[in-house]
Amino acid sequence: MSASVTVRVPAKVNVQLAVGAARPDGFHDLANVFLAVGLYDEVTVTPADGLSVTCSGPGAAQVPLDVSNLAARAAAALAGRYGIAPDVRIHIAKDIPVAGGMAGGSADAAGALLACDALWSTGASREELLEICAELGSDVPFSLVGGAALGVGRGEQLTPVEVGGTFHWVFAVADGGLSTPAVYREFDRLTEGTHVPEPVVSARLLDALRTGDTGALAGVLSNDLQAPALSLRPSLAHTLAAGTVAGARAALVSGSGPTTAFLTDDEASARAIADALTASGTCRTARIASSPAPGATIQRP
Repeated sequence: MSASVTVRVPAKVNVQLAVGAARPDGFHDLANVFLAVGLYDEVTVTPADGLSVTCSGPGAAQVPLDVSNLAARAAAALAGRYGIAPDVRIHIAKDIPVAGGMAGGSADAAGALLACDALWSTGASREELLEICAELGSDVPFSLVGGAALGVGRGEQLTPVEVGGTFHWVFAVADGGLSTPAVYREFDRLTEGTHVPEPVVSARLLDALRTGDTGALAGVLSNDLQAPALSLRPSLAHTLAAGTVAGARAALVSGSGPTTAFLTDDEASARAIADALTASGTCRTARIASSPAPGATIQRP
């Protein structure tokens, strides 16, 4: 057995997040177009006497270190399938914003799952790993596969999406986090008594991704969770405005927030907009990244 296995996992941005009405099970049907972006966590698993989690990096103090951590649950789920004791220490080196709407926890779960699969040599198929991912959470399957994909159902049923170029982003990281369940509850409150249409993917958005057209993509970005996120955190409107004034082609809340995402023309303009956002005082920090990025990847020595 290997001494340890390290997996790198990407953050994501939703370039379209169409949300349907609440289902009887409490979830919502989605048309969710994911792009993996080049901000990464690294998850390292090492044989140990029991299951434990440690964490380092920005926001580490906000990461649960008990069995509720999605990475620990991923290790336990895989171990349970193969009759293995989940005796590993999981170390998460954070660089994806915590509770920021960029699927950092889901990425860590996918990373732990792939790392434990390699450490234990389970021989699990890709389909089995994706099945476990879907059991863990709606965003976890995409964290495993990366690239670009359309997620339907509650977001876990994935179809790859063609991307014909590189897109450049700035992500403004807010102080504190937003609870995804709380944002969905606010969506339900805001839409109560109204007709919520079935979520449908935008053909224009898929065309913009396929052709690599930043201008076209800027015109069709959408997020149905933006209004509830702004309702819960009105200050995000100032961040969105600051990035727009600084020259971003488009601005939106990333997923359930509170991270905000700004589409830019190129890396140079991304750096300028990041500097302007940092100077504006409307966010804690601003990060640049490009997309698409690969999914969970074992790091070779």
